[in-house]
Amino acid sequence: MTTSNSTPTPAAPRPSSPLRRVLPPLIAAVLVVLLGLGLLRSNGQQEGGPLVGKAAPNFTLTTLDGGTLSLASLKGRPVVLNFWASWCVPCRSEAPLLRELSERQTAGGLAVVGVVFSDKDLKAVRQFVGEYGLAYPSLLDPKLDTAINYGVSGVPETFFVDPQGVVRGYDQGGLTRERLTAGLQTIGVKF
Repeated sequence: MTTSNSTPTPAAPRPSSPLRRVLPPLIAAVLVVLLGLGLLRSNGQQEGGPLVGKAAPNFTLTTLDGGTLSLASLKGRPVVLNFWASWCVPCRSEAPLLRELSERQTAGGLAVVGVVFSDKDLKAVRQFVGEYGLAYPSLLDPKLDTAINYGVSGVPETFFVDPQGVVRGYDQGGLTRERLTAGLQTIGVKF
């Protein structure tokens, strides 16, 4: 009778190819670079929004006080259309600028319009409007139909619409005075 006391020996590691060792870090590096480029491109983008040069999608939405407002009713006036939310930190930074701009609007001139984006807390929305003294209309878009039509992916995003109803400028990521001025120039408004 013979017994085998031999234990199975682990398989010897196969030599890996240099490509297998280099490829994963290389792919990760390429993804990091692409992500960085995407973030840089999306921050403060003034031009190149998908709607620039195209007719602004019409909408009819409810105001915070229960009225309605349509983009068509503003035809003939340059419009600054700002998508915002009360929970959005950059929206808080740009709100004083938009208030200042709206204080310069006249009956037949520039119109500033806000669209509340994905913000179900109406108490917080009203508190935001009160806190920043926003006298321009803030519209409710409960099903996000208008945001989807404009291709809004996050807030704040601002569209500059000329008197003929064509989107001429676009900004994403929070307006500064310089970026607001540049956007207004696309619709012939000085700030």
